[in-house]
Amino acid sequence: MKRILTLGLALLMLILAGCSTEVTEYRQQQPALDIFHYFQGRTEAWGMVQDRNGKQLRRFHVEIDGDVVGDTLTLHERFVYDDGEKQQRVWRIRRTGDNRYQGTAGDIEGVASGQAAGNAFHWRYSMNVEASGSRWLLHFDDWMFLQDGSHLFNKTEMKKFGITVATVTLFFTRTTAEERTAP
Repeated sequence: MKRILTLGLALLMLILAGCSTEVTEYRQQQPALDIFHYFQGRTEAWGMVQDRNGKQLRRFHVEIDGDVVGDTLTLHERFVYDDGEKQQRVWRIRRTGDNRYQGTAGDIEGVASGQAAGNAFHWRYSMNVEASGSRWLLHFDDWMFLQDGSHLFNKTEMKKFGITVATVTLFFTRTTAEERTAP
């Protein structure tokens, strides 16, 4: 019985691995997403966190100021949640090769890794998240899709033991320099 269970689990993992999408499948999609260009300057996003059943748990707004120096993009993120909680994060994202990236932030475990192709960017990292009074190390499978020069969708699956426990959905818009200086 144990052998059948082990074989069944191995088969399930193989099937699930075959279902994953590769970022290179989007290489022909336009407009092309260059995260250094898109996040340079001011960006805003509105998002929500949903549990595995689709129930909305939280909403938030985030303002992001991005600065590019050489091969590094620094993002200063300021979150405000619907319950009034505020949070900040600073990402340092380095271009490591042809459409490949690595990033670090204070609350990220280890190094995030990402790859861009066409209008898509796929980003993976692990982060400690507080929920229900406990701290959980969750794995983030993050997909961004550029819609036009100003708008970007982001969908992230938060996983524990390979099982999706929550989803984060964001809608980004770039703010032009003229809009930032308008009275």
